[in-house]
Amino acid sequence: MPPFGPVKRKDLIRNLKRLASKAPFPGENNQFVVKGEISIRIPNPHQRDIGKELQARILSQAGISREDWEKL
Repeated sequence: MPPFGPVKRKDLIRNLKRLASKAPFPGENNQFVVKGEISIRIPNPHQRDIGKELQARILSQAGISREDWEKL
């Protein structure tokens, strides 16, 4: 994985699936992946990459460290 920073939505989902092991599920407003008993919301697709601030919040909710993310 490239250094921690902006990431495409499809890459975020692919890597969360590797770490969370549950595919994205449709939700009321957003898709989400499941890690244990934690549901992690995935932002809706937009024209830009997901910024590092939002990425950091998503990884924090999932209990995934920056080091684990960068090892992928």
